[in-house]
Amino acid sequence: MSEAPAAWVVAGAPGAGKSTVARLLLASVSPAPALLDKDTMYGSFVAAILAGSGRAPGEREGSWYDEHIKVHEYRGMAATAREIRSYGCAVLLSAPFTEQLHDAGRWLSWVGDIGGGIVRLVWVRTDADTLRQRLVGRASGRDSAKLAAFDQFATRMRLDVEPAAPHMTVDNRLSAPADLQAQISALVDSLAG
Repeated sequence: MSEAPAAWVVAGAPGAGKSTVARLLLASVSPAPALLDKDTMYGSFVAAILAGSGRAPGEREGSWYDEHIKVHEYRGMAATAREIRSYGCAVLLSAPFTEQLHDAGRWLSWVGDIGGGIVRLVWVRTDADTLRQRLVGRASGRDSAKLAAFDQFATRMRLDVEPAAPHMTVDNRLSAPADLQAQISALVDSLAG
């Protein structure tokens, strides 16, 4: 059996700009990989589980969420990515991946779960001021709990800690020295050469 096609993983805090980075990467990589965005795949499912369990509609963090929802979201994403790659199609996964980013052993396990081979991690860097502004600006109900306890949320996201896994960084802070398109172009060019 041949090696699975490459996978891209776009990771970072909720509101960091992962969807924008993923869109730019998809437009810059040929052939374009299949996009697996956690919110698209599981958004309505999560809302239904929260409602059926009597939980707050904006709950997207914490031990209950991790145990009853997040574990299944990530397992489903991994199984879907692995299956798609087994048929010869590259994938791009977009989700926070907070736990995988900051634990090299968990990252290696995750790479195996999605089929091994080449997995390119793109970390979307942000800071607390930028993140708060983006969460307020997108006005999504799924961010209500994050904004209500923003300092704790920002601390859990480990915004100032580089991933333990090998990665490429895209700086999406308001103070970033280059715009996202220029950064994505440079990233893709560096892999081609």
